[in-house]
Amino acid sequence: MSWTDYSSAPAPGTPICAASDIEDVRALSVTTEKGSFPVLVLRAGETFRAYVNACPHQYLPLNYRGDQLISADGTKLMCTAHGAQFDIHSGEVLQGADCGLDAVPIEVSDGQIRIAATG
Repeated sequence: MSWTDYSSAPAPGTPICAASDIEDVRALSVTTEKGSFPVLVLRAGETFRAYVNACPHQYLPLNYRGDQLISADGTKLMCTAHGAQFDIHSGEVLQGADCGLDAVPIEVSDGQIRIAATG
C-alpha cells in the first residue's frame, strides 16, 4: 500500500509541524480536510524522514503500546504491539512483518515540515 492509498492522505503542502518540534522520532496525526492521518516524523541531524504510523503486520500504530520506538543502537524503528523492526533510514522491514513502512514525502521550508509533492 502506498501512503496515498489512505483515505485521509493529505495533499502536498499540508503542514505537519515545526522542524524544531522534532528532536528524535515523534508520532503525529495530521488533521486534513479528509480526517486524521497518522504519521511518524524522524530526525537525524538536519535530515527528516516520515512514515505512515501503521505497522504493516496489523496496521496498528507503531506506538500503540508506548513511545519507545527506536532501538537502543538507534538503527531500527520498532512496533510496540508485536516487535516488528524496520530500518530507520529506509523503512524496510528487518523482521516481524511482510513488508516495510510506507514512506511519506516531506519537505522543510521556513522551519516548517510539510507534505511534499510526489514525483
